[in-house]
Amino acid sequence: MEIDLIRFNDTNSFTDGIMMIDGFFQCYTLEDEYRTHKVYGETRIFSGRYKIEFRKEGGFHKRYLKKFGEDFHKGMLWIKDVPEFEYVLIHIGNDEDDTAGCILTGMSNSADSAGFIGGSTLAYKKIYKIVRDALILGEDVYINIYDSVYGVG
Repeated sequence: MEIDLIRFNDTNSFTDGIMMIDGFFQCYTLEDEYRTHKVYGETRIFSGRYKIEFRKEGGFHKRYLKKFGEDFHKGMLWIKDVPEFEYVLIHIGNDEDDTAGCILTGMSNSADSAGFIGGSTLAYKKIYKIVRDALILGEDVYINIYDSVYGVG
């Protein structure tokens, strides 16, 4: 399975993007801003291709297991082997304060509320089910992250 994250807006405090799975739009994304040197909790991951696997330990996993139940939640969507980063996840959140290098999902992205995505839980559940099922079936899942516009990164 191929997930594409296309970053289309970069500001001094956040980055907007869209997420597509196998070529079909799924949701909007929100990340921290671009920096030439990593600052913990304030820097998005680098563009590139990364493998996604389940992460079945840690605080997020425990909270999501409680929130969604074991029938739905099988582990966090973990973006593996990102240079200079560890435990990068795809998860729920609405603004840059909800991420420390991770990728947030949302069903809406409003220019009126810069740096905010809405419907995060709905978007997360939508993509989670698709990716979870592929991982359970033993498929390799990759995310390709693109800086698509001049000035984004």
